[in-house]
Amino acid sequence: MKRLVVIFALVFAALALAVIFFPGRTEDFEYRAKEAVAFGRYKKYDALIRQAAQRYGVAPGLIKAVIWRESRFQPSKVGAQGERGLMQITENAAADWVLSEKIETFAPTDLFDPKVNIEAGTWYLKRALAHWSAKDDPIPFALAEYNAGRTRVKKWVKNSGRGETAGAEDLQTAMDFPMTKSYIAAIVARYDFYVNRTEFEK
Repeated sequence: MKRLVVIFALVFAALALAVIFFPGRTEDFEYRAKEAVAFGRYKKYDALIRQAAQRYGVAPGLIKAVIWRESRFQPSKVGAQGERGLMQITENAAADWVLSEKIETFAPTDLFDPKVNIEAGTWYLKRALAHWSAKDDPIPFALAEYNAGRTRVKKWVKNSGRGETAGAEDLQTAMDFPMTKSYIAAIVARYDFYVNRTEFEK
């Protein structure tokens, strides 16, 4: 126990120094520091992520970035609205996935199984990406839908004044949910981080 306390103290001392001397790289350093003391949790689900990515045609780095933002790799997490697991899947989203994939036996508690959760979440993300595939950059639209629902995204597109020609920048301007804006920005930045350190391909 004492050794663990010393490790945490050293990590956060290093983080404090990074904030002072490398302010532009603090976020990456903080992530790496947390990853180092997570005892492998940050990489534990990479094989399942790659499997789901291949099955549904979604970039694995994007999937992992969503998992990072939604649950910080905690498979037992329960959200405020009953969302479950790594990708914080609602029962309604899970029901759509079960119907589409013709899964014969399913219970909501199955969403605490990392494999089930990642497959359901990736399917849902793929559906959103496919819906917005004609956009200049479908990712912000899909992430907005994942976070706030398709109805709200359609409302923001309409309110942009650009109608169906609205692009990602128009969406950001019309979006009146600051939390969804920060959600998208955080995931896109983390996605780029994973790709830049060659953890996953783009």
